[in-house]
Amino acid sequence: MSMTLEFRIPFVFAISLVLAACASNTPVAPARSACAQLTTVRVPASAIGLPTQGATVTAATLVAASGAGSSAVVEHCLVTAAIKPVDPTAWDIRFQMALPTTWNSKTVTLGGGGYNGTIPSVTGNLGATSRAISTPLSRGYAVFGSDSGHQNETLPDQGAFAVNQEAYRNWQGDALKKTRDAAAVLIEATYGAKASRAYFLGSSTGGKEALTVAGRWPTDWDGVVSLYPARPVVSHILAFIRASQAFAAPGAFPNYAKRGVLRRAALEACDGLDGVADGVISYVQLCNARFDPMTASLAGVAVRCSGGTDTGDTCLSDVQIGAFVTMNSRLDFAFPLASGETSFPGWNAFFSDSGANEASLFNSGIAARAIGNAAPGYPATSAMSRGAGFADGFVRHAVTGDANYNYLTINATDPGAYAARFSAQSALDIGDRDLSGFAARGGKVLLMHGTEDLLISPRVTQLYYQGQQARLGAAAVDAFIRYYEAPGFGHGTGTSFQVSWDQLTALENWVERGTDPGVQTVTDVAGVPGRTRPLCLYPAFPRYKGSGDVNLAASYTCSL
Repeated sequence: MSMTLEFRIPFVFAISLVLAACASNTPVAPARSACAQLTTVRVPASAIGLPTQGATVTAATLVAASGAGSSAVVEHCLVTAAIKPVDPTAWDIRFQMALPTTWNSKTVTLGGGGYNGTIPSVTGNLGATSRAISTPLSRGYAVFGSDSGHQNETLPDQGAFAVNQEAYRNWQGDALKKTRDAAAVLIEATYGAKASRAYFLGSSTGGKEALTVAGRWPTDWDGVVSLYPARPVVSHILAFIRASQAFAAPGAFPNYAKRGVLRRAALEACDGLDGVADGVISYVQLCNARFDPMTASLAGVAVRCSGGTDTGDTCLSDVQIGAFVTMNSRLDFAFPLASGETSFPGWNAFFSDSGANEASLFNSGIAARAIGNAAPGYPATSAMSRGAGFADGFVRHAVTGDANYNYLTINATDPGAYAARFSAQSALDIGDRDLSGFAARGGKVLLMHGTEDLLISPRVTQLYYQGQQARLGAAAVDAFIRYYEAPGFGHGTGTSFQVSWDQLTALENWVERGTDPGVQTVTDVAGVPGRTRPLCLYPAFPRYKGSGDVNLAASYTCSL
């Protein structure tokens, strides 16, 4: 079928829409009947900037408006489509689009999470927001996202797609460009116009994806939000292996009560370092330098069990403390990685919430994003840490090619016969490294990480930001990146401070109006619901001024 025939029906609708918009001077909006016509559109491979066999629309349904206020869902065309791979043994890239009847002429791409495998909710919002913040769709954005080129990633087959190189490359970023290009064709077919602005919003794997699109396709997006980006993949996998081995040792895995002892001891020692004891450790650098679980105490009682042997739930044994020490410490690689990484900096393991509040409804989720609700083992289960699950799948499918290989037997410092494979896979971890093209064309990056993230280490994001400064110069980086650290915030959740932040508005104002986002204000929706704090530019942290309401951001200053 020729390209003319492929676009004939939508083009008629598009022309009528453009003429109507010019006559009325109102935003371009699709005729309601145009939604169903999208099922006739086939996106040719030539319209997609990376190799595919084109894309087809499998469904297009007009969805009526519902709800009210910030939770409102505006009338939109919900489009489901699939991009065909070149390799017939690879999977389709499945994606969805929410095309509002009244369009603001802009697009938002939503990133995924973990190993992906599912399509993000195109009618929903990004992480670190709340119901009080309007969704991109409700603001008039055309919103889309994909499953990154494979489906239904669950244990015990998590990561199984990685045996296929096209699927692995799709997950590592190629699917983002393919989906964007296919979506652009469908948007123009619907509205008769190209988007005036394009933004990318992502957290975790989606945060990595946000930086990847800025690095690899700098002209396709105008601004990105990257929250706790799950990058680089291979060095995190190696660190997950080492941490899992430490907590899998006999007697090393602590129960919730023991985690509570460590957590409360850290709060007792570090909470007041920022000028106020409010349940949030903000002066992270000093806490990391001072707090040692081997010598720490809680209410005058040593954290370390007498003699170092396990004597109950009021203390931690040497092997339990040792596992946290391993997680906290740097992992040096004794073999070269193609990505250039030579080490992994560890996590803020001593003071971060690893699942210390058994009574909290959030506790099992927090524990899963930290050291797990059950000791690491093979094969990984949903009760274990997500890090163990990621490592298990990656080792079996992306490294060894052996579905029965035990990830706990890998030497993370020197994987021996598998070192070359780890290195080769790490070559795809550098797609987000060079942001010079994005900076040159005026792109903007909002980058944020919680200090208590025990899944994706905030220390890695610090190194990434510092690497950008070293590569491009501090002044150049200051022109297009704002990096924030959120004390008390974990991997998308936390009982200390659950961040809600209107990132999209901050990004819009910076890209479209030149308004520097500077210090932002975030709201807590879990720890102390409604309290606010300044979201300081790294390396500053919120310090209490000494007077004023401790639950108001105005009572704090960003301090170094």
